[in-house]
Amino acid sequence: MKKIAVVILNWNGVGMLQKFLPDVVKYSQGEEVEICVADNASTDSSVAYLEENFPDVRLIILDKNYGFAEGYNRALQQVESVYVVLLNSDVEVTPHWLDPLVEYMDTHPEVAACQPKIRSERNKEYFEYAGAAGGYLDKYGYPFCRGRIFDVVEKDQGQYDTIQPIFWATGAALFVRMNDYQEVGGLDGRFFAHMEEIDFCWRLRSRGRGIVCIPQSVVYHVGAATLKKENPRKTFLNFRNNLLMLYKNLPEKDLKYVMFVRGILDGVAALVFLLKGEKEAAKAVLQARKEFRCIRLEYESSRKENMKNTVTDTIPEKVDYSILWKFYVSKERVFSVFVSATEI
Repeated sequence: MKKIAVVILNWNGVGMLQKFLPDVVKYSQGEEVEICVADNASTDSSVAYLEENFPDVRLIILDKNYGFAEGYNRALQQVESVYVVLLNSDVEVTPHWLDPLVEYMDTHPEVAACQPKIRSERNKEYFEYAGAAGGYLDKYGYPFCRGRIFDVVEKDQGQYDTIQPIFWATGAALFVRMNDYQEVGGLDGRFFAHMEEIDFCWRLRSRGRGIVCIPQSVVYHVGAATLKKENPRKTFLNFRNNLLMLYKNLPEKDLKYVMFVRGILDGVAALVFLLKGEKEAAKAVLQARKEFRCIRLEYESSRKENMKNTVTDTIPEKVDYSILWKFYVSKERVFSVFVSATEI
């Protein structure tokens, strides 16, 4: 059994594999490291490219496109390792990127998962939207990061170079103990894509396991390589899955109130999209809420299991305020301004 498995999930991403896989292979070498590509039934030339150019990379072929969450679950059933890295195909790794992650995890058994610092591959001096220097969650379920609040992304000037406990680690480069992954049931395959890593990390944190960002490891992420940010399907999945995540994980004392407020806030979001002329996005928000109402009871057993296994309702990285208020009303748009050291 290898110590580390770097697993890249691919779907029709031969261009990304051509661009980024060579550096993954080059900078992830070692007797204790196995590199795998799990293919989600691609219809492009991905498999042929891998077989011809990377015969030493283990190829796991899935029989259909299971999406991000279930695709990884099924791929990891075929992987044996102490640690696993869920690495997006559009991530550029750097020399020795694994070393700080392994060293920290080896000496901190209370930590289940971590992430490197994520910079933008398109603008390398800036953080990348999906993860930056570690993720947090506000009172009403809105995610944000050290280095990124909504669409405001900061320039990386070393301001977040401390190793820091976080609420969620990005699925773009998620380093996790295999035992912990299996213990909490992996990613929720019903999500298909989006929000699944936050839901996963919430389960880890509620069970008392730690998650950190280790900025001494740096990678660069393209982002939105499968679904563009403005895609209505992405809007639908983000809103629906966020509601499902809240339903699955919120303590009973908070559930009704937060869901009531989110109903109002989601209505406002749909109205804003409509006023901006983004009719499909507005429709996606409303469809997401409708589907959540229809399928919510299918998640009741998951909620009961999470509540049964929860050891703490108080997670410092899930902050007790609204970032919507701070961002739009108080005009606080930089993480370091509105999150002091005492708050996290």
